[in-house]
Amino acid sequence: MSGSSAVSCSAPCRFAHYFVICGIDTETGLEPDDLAGENFEQSPLKRTFKSKVLAHYPENVIGNPFDQDAVNMLCMPKGLSFRTQADQRQPQFHSFIITKEDGSRTYGFVHTFYEEVTSPQICSAMQTLYQMHNAEHASDNPPSSSSSSSMDSLASSLDEVDSPTSSSSLSSCRAAGSYDTSRDTLYVSKALCLITPMPFMHACRRFLSQLHKAVTAATAPPLPLESYIHNILYEVPLPAPGRSLKFHSVYEPIVCQRPGLGELPLADFPLAEAFSLLGVENLVQVFTCTLLEMQILLYSQDYQRLMTVAEGITTLLFPFQWQHVYVPILPASLLHFLDAPVPYLMGLQSKEGTDRSKLELPQEANLCFVDIDNHYIELPEDFPQFPNKTEFIQELSEVLLSFGISANGGAPSRTRNSPGSTPSTPSRECKTVTLWQLEDDGRNGNLAGEELSVLELLQGNTTLERLQALTKRTGVTVAHVDALRAGIKAQRAEGHGGRTVAEEEELRHAKLNVQLREVFASRFTAMFADYEAFVIQSAPDLESWLTNREQMHNFDKASFLSDQPEPYLPFLSHFIETQMFATFIDNKIMSQWEEKEPLLHVFDARIDKARLYNVRAPSLRSSNYQRCSNLKECAQAIEQRLMKINHTAIHPHLLDMKIGQGKYMQGSFPKLQADVLNTGPASNKWSHRMTTTPRKKDRHRQQTEHLNLENDLKEKYMQEARSLGKNIRQPKLSDLSPAVIAQTNWKFVEGLLKECRLKTKRMLVEKMGREAVELGHGEANITGLEENTLIASLCDLLERIWSHGLQVKQGKSALWSHLLHYQAREENLEQQQAESPACHVPERRKSDGSVSMPSLRVYLIQDMRHIQSMSEIKTDVGRARAWIRLSLEKKLLSQHLKQLLSRQTLTKKLYKRYAFLRCEEEKEQFLFHLLSLNAVDYFCFTSVFTTIMIPYRVVIIPIKKLSNAMTTSNPWVCVSGELGDSGIMQIPKNVLEMTFDSAFRPHTHISALFKCQNLGKLTTVQLGHDNAGLLAKWLVDCVMVRNEITGHTYRFPCGRWLGKGVDDGSLERVLIGELVVPSGEEESGRGWRTPPLQRSPTQTRRISITSLSGRGYKPTSAQIQEAIGEAVNSIIKHFHKPEKERGSLTILLCGENSLVAALEQFFYHGFKSARLFQKTMFVWDFVEKAVAYMESADQMGDLQETTEHLGMSCQSLYRYVSAINSTPRNIGKDGKFQLLVCLGARDRLLPQWLPLLVECPVILQMYEDTALLRDRTPVHALIAVLETLHDFPITLESSLVKGIDL
Repeated sequence: MSGSSAVSCSAPCRFAHYFVICGIDTETGLEPDDLAGENFEQSPLKRTFKSKVLAHYPENVIGNPFDQDAVNMLCMPKGLSFRTQADQRQPQFHSFIITKEDGSRTYGFVHTFYEEVTSPQICSAMQTLYQMHNAEHASDNPPSSSSSSSMDSLASSLDEVDSPTSSSSLSSCRAAGSYDTSRDTLYVSKALCLITPMPFMHACRRFLSQLHKAVTAATAPPLPLESYIHNILYEVPLPAPGRSLKFHSVYEPIVCQRPGLGELPLADFPLAEAFSLLGVENLVQVFTCTLLEMQILLYSQDYQRLMTVAEGITTLLFPFQWQHVYVPILPASLLHFLDAPVPYLMGLQSKEGTDRSKLELPQEANLCFVDIDNHYIELPEDFPQFPNKTEFIQELSEVLLSFGISANGGAPSRTRNSPGSTPSTPSRECKTVTLWQLEDDGRNGNLAGEELSVLELLQGNTTLERLQALTKRTGVTVAHVDALRAGIKAQRAEGHGGRTVAEEEELRHAKLNVQLREVFASRFTAMFADYEAFVIQSAPDLESWLTNREQMHNFDKASFLSDQPEPYLPFLSHFIETQMFATFIDNKIMSQWEEKEPLLHVFDARIDKARLYNVRAPSLRSSNYQRCSNLKECAQAIEQRLMKINHTAIHPHLLDMKIGQGKYMQGSFPKLQADVLNTGPASNKWSHRMTTTPRKKDRHRQQTEHLNLENDLKEKYMQEARSLGKNIRQPKLSDLSPAVIAQTNWKFVEGLLKECRLKTKRMLVEKMGREAVELGHGEANITGLEENTLIASLCDLLERIWSHGLQVKQGKSALWSHLLHYQAREENLEQQQAESPACHVPERRKSDGSVSMPSLRVYLIQDMRHIQSMSEIKTDVGRARAWIRLSLEKKLLSQHLKQLLSRQTLTKKLYKRYAFLRCEEEKEQFLFHLLSLNAVDYFCFTSVFTTIMIPYRVVIIPIKKLSNAMTTSNPWVCVSGELGDSGIMQIPKNVLEMTFDSAFRPHTHISALFKCQNLGKLTTVQLGHDNAGLLAKWLVDCVMVRNEITGHTYRFPCGRWLGKGVDDGSLERVLIGELVVPSGEEESGRGWRTPPLQRSPTQTRRISITSLSGRGYKPTSAQIQEAIGEAVNSIIKHFHKPEKERGSLTILLCGENSLVAALEQFFYHGFKSARLFQKTMFVWDFVEKAVAYMESADQMGDLQETTEHLGMSCQSLYRYVSAINSTPRNIGKDGKFQLLVCLGARDRLLPQWLPLLVECPVILQMYEDTALLRDRTPVHALIAVLETLHDFPITLESSLVKGIDL
């Protein structure tokens, strides 16, 4: 009992938790590893066989129970591997990681070597397999025994990896049946493994290599192997934070250090190797994919390379943490896990010579594929770049070059194995150091003076040198001389402070690691220096926050993005939507009730320090690159720890073993004594000898900190499970039964449905505007950038749903592949039935009140054809995303997908039973969530594909009650949008069309179809004619324009005459448009639609035929002044939005409730009507008379006494009015007044012109005494309001100022 209790109480602070041996079980014999893939075509030596955990010590550790299946699978991912004496048998090292459900990690370090098979049964079984294999090949006569199937490319055996140079030369003799028990010696792989709570990779690697060296050495090690294993399991503690530790292995002491609480966390995997393998630019790109939580697949022949790159990338994420599936080494039995429809970071072992094209992956739409061995990466489409990427790469390259490492990918890795870890020659394997060479304290291998003189005598003697070389070639070893030589080489190579070559190399890598990590950390410190200001602390306590987690907005994303430099936005808008950023903010919020999460604590401390040295306001943000300033300090901290060892662990010592135990037999790893290794020391007398009082305090403090850290992590992940649901971080390795696999897939289905619900809800809340705010959903502020990010995220989710449970992968986009299958099937049915698709495809009419546009057919395949005709899109992934955007903009996404999935025979053919798309209830909920997106308006297709050609239909609708339905003149239109205009298009005469409204009343109109480059959201239509013929006068009700691809219909109200001698004599009008609500949505979506961008959602349009220009309607003076204030306020708000989000200024200047409309009302108030003038008068008449009076007064000298400023204002007013009157356009009197207001607003002249018009005597003839224009108070107020526009650069559309030369 005492032993087990010692294990449990010391487990949190022990350096290693388990020592494991994996290999062949001689009792069960050779068992083919079926899960690794069918490999019976290969020769028996190339096949994989099941390995077993032969022993592990101790039996169990509280808090970290031993998972036998997982450890066995990761120690030997490809099972057992066999060799003969003709093969290379170099030891291999790799590491692995086990991620638990709560997110905590355990690290494993494995030393794999080849041991002679001593069991005659195993040798006999191997020979039998060879005889059967040769017999089969003799009968079948296949040309080659190697398989090139896709499974073979995914599941290859270790021999290609271990001996790439010899595999081809040996394949021919093996195929001929080269193994014979009488002639050949059979070797089998065996793995020694240390499982530790922290990633001390270099220390574990050196310990395991020395342990193996002790077995292969010519002489026995100084102590039984049990002594060294017992020592590292029970007597070597974890280094305290900020301290270094020295402990002893078989031959050499090993030093490791742990960063302090304020430093970057421990990372012992060599980043230099990761950068050398991929190159700086490639690694930064993969790092960016990881930050954006894409699917990342690493591919290499070498397990340790997979682990090095995976750990390197995740280490660089500080202060963020990867929140999804993390399996740096994916065992062959878990290849089905690549089907996971979630973000993942996985490593897959490649087979030598395997072509990338043969690697069939379930989904590639959002995949970052990293071929480590070939220094090659494939990136997803629509991939935003990391901010300041060029300068960032330059800084990283300089750090690497300062350590002598090339910044270009493909350079051989400069990291060297520590002595003994991977011996390169048999002679090195035979080197040994006997017990008498170790001094009593065992702390070093220093040579005595007598031995040094012997070696010096040998150094210059050429005869002895040749003799020794001869003995090496014949296999005879002069062990003592070899040992002396090795010792003196180590001594001569000792660096500063008496360090060996290995220690110097480790120090170099530790310094490089921390400097590279500091460069990355400083980028995040710069980018998120003010993140805390945007964290929303809304909950009064932790319990209420956890309860309402999903409903709460924890971070003000819109404000944060508006505070960032423009070049950062594409990346940051995606990044702040990730789970890792959400978890980071959650940790920040919880830190007000609990102790800070360690990474957050370090990050916040760095931000506070940066503020002390660099005080700046958030508004002064710039995209200037800030280099890391603390590279030297962080490297010095590590060097000081390694130079001054803070703690030396108890030395290995003889254990209380029975006589005869711990026997040594060269070449084979002995069976260890379980009774001494399963229990720790009941009372550790060695600890008192080496530990002083301060060190006891350090250990106690460190143990307390570690326990607190574990409790915090448990609490953190407990709440995360309650609020966000559990993420599957690693497949369950211990149970691969169909039931468990089905349960895992069910978790994926639930996760996808939940993600869909959260994404659609977020998209709705962000778009719904004022209604959402009134419902308590936070700000209604969404930028186009954010919207685009959310839609891209939805596209990614749909791709992952469609690739879950695929039977056979076809193309990179699973969704587009399904659509193509559907299209082929439907087109075949159409041909067979030879009937109109209208029979089984619904149609939808878009209407506006009583007037109908020609019907636009709703047809899934028609939308596909639109996408297929777009030459700008080159890939299937791009086509799928464009189709999603088009369907979303047309409010048909849910309907189209429902139609697609209604062909159940096709779905069953393409998908396995467990696939999301075959779970009926979840599928219905999913479609319902997508249906909710119809409540808001999206322009996600129109705004993204700006260069495509789009057909537009224009319909001109006359008012035939008061005028002719047709005109004899030649009409023309010019349609303008946010992206450009169509140019003037002549409409053919007599293109009459007849449509019927809901009451079957006929309506006649002119319709024309034209094609031009995407105009974006439509803003204005210029409509005119040439006044030719007898029926030239034309009263137009409105113009309708429809985008024939998206179906968006715009109505441009007119209600005015076009013709000479009628109305204001205009032959041309500029009409302002509004988006029409489709009639089918009038009832369903009226209450919670996005408010139209063109006009206020609370006021209805007031255009009537009888009250031309709205002059029949008589608003009060208070209403007019309020309307002017609102119009000016709208323009100011427009300019306070980000430039890309502003929309059209023309609508605010000339549309309904615009500045022109409000000023018209101001000028028409108290205007004397036609009863006094015998003809209709317009405001422009007053302006012309006033200007004429001022001009004549100026000529007569009456204005000479006015100030110079007033004189300049007069001159500008003359100039503008004459320029407008001399324009070749026939825009009419109201059109001229509109133009004057727009030009005056643009050039900041309106406040100067108003006093001139008010003081002019003409006003007494044309305005009543009560008119607003004759009341100084409202006039001064109007001037003050208009002056507020002077701060903004007003630009006018070309459709407004065409023909004006000012």
